Amino acid sequence: MSIQSVLAPPTSFGHAGSLDTAFASHGKTQVYFAGSVSSMANSVAIDSHGRLLVAAKVGTPAGSRFGLARLLEDGSADLTFGNQGSVIGQFAPGFEAMAGKVHALSDGNILVTGLHYENAHRTLPALALFDPQGCLVQRFGDNGCSIVRLPGNLSHGIRDAWLPPGVPGAEACDADVQADGRIVLVANHHFELADHAGMLIRIDTNGELDNTFNGRGFVIVRHLLMNTWLNSVNVQRDGRILVGGSINFPEEGLLARYHPDGSLDERFAVDGFMSFKAQGQNAQVSQVVQLEAGDMQCFGSSRDPMRCLALKLHINGRPDRHCHDGQAQLLEIGRSGCQWTAAQAQPDGRVVTVGATIGGVEADFIVGRYLATGQLDPGFGDGAGWVRTRLGRSLDTATSVAVQTDGNIVVGGYSLDGNYRAVVARYLG
Repeated sequence: MSIQSVLAPPTSFGHAGSLDTAFASHGKTQVYFAGSVSSMANSVAIDSHGRLLVAAKVGTPAGSRFGLARLLEDGSADLTFGNQGSVIGQFAPGFEAMAGKVHALSDGNILVTGLHYENAHRTLPALALFDPQGCLVQRFGDNGCSIVRLPGNLSHGIRDAWLPPGVPGAEACDADVQADGRIVLVANHHFELADHAGMLIRIDTNGELDNTFNGRGFVIVRHLLMNTWLNSVNVQRDGRILVGGSINFPEEGLLARYHPDGSLDERFAVDGFMSFKAQGQNAQVSQVVQLEAGDMQCFGSSRDPMRCLALKLHINGRPDRHCHDGQAQLLEIGRSGCQWTAAQAQPDGRVVTVGATIGGVEADFIVGRYLATGQLDPGFGDGAGWVRTRLGRSLDTATSVAVQTDGNIVVGGYSLDGNYRAVVARYLG
């Protein structure tokens, strides 16, 4: 296990991993949602003009809403977008909502995926499609929004009302977009008692369930009849679909791969599934990234204690024995625990990952970079391969990352200082 000190190594001005002082106010900015009382950024993306898109869970006097904001490349609000730079909405009138992922589509439109809160206890996956000005695209779903309802209530998930933000919980709503524009997303269904199964769902370009996928629009993801949770979905360059999460309790990390038609890719790992522990500890996968050569790196955290986790795999789902002997690499930052929550590959094959330290005033942004070999990048963070950033007196959590064409790293998340506030920071790459 790699053990680092509680405090991040000092970063010199201009070095990879330093806050980019040319961005907004000394490298960071608060994202404003007009009329909100709180906000938590869950996803960032970069459109074809270099503008930053931010999806968030927004608190209003009337309850939780989804939020979408657009920033200019320098970090200032794009006042031409929506209402003074942002949009706040619901997937259906009279219901609460949140946004979990944003995608800049090739036609200029913006896809937001998140959760529709059916009631105080249940969620449903939901989508909204916006044009470049921030207006709903009426031809998509029901006047721009689509709520995914599967037969047997299989898309019903649990509303996560008690876990503190930043700690992985039940409200997974990751999504990815295929080359043909169809959308794949994941959800977690709670059967009776403590029985869970993941759902892999495909939505057509019109916002309707794509019944050509597995013959019914979805796949129940379950390994060895164990409790199965999904956190991430990734469409590989060859069209196959990779999902990640955990199984069992105590948790083990889980990966599974499906063909574009929804059938299980039984040549992946062992009969389509790969599960693992992290050096004997419990584990979960938060994000999977495909490298240029086809290999994969997955990121997440161990449990008891919580540590940042990275594991390199070959394209066939087998661990890379040349990287830490095929074992997950654990990284300890902070006294109370830490985790990786999101990652993105750079064009040069290196992978940027972000997350947070956990626990009270110890909660800070962490940003790391790994080489294509699976090792931490010594050229990042003054040799450590990672940096830890305290944005102020607040509790800070990084949830998402996007890499700009110039290699600089945009990180989205939120700070708690009285109320939650969505924030975006930029680091030199």
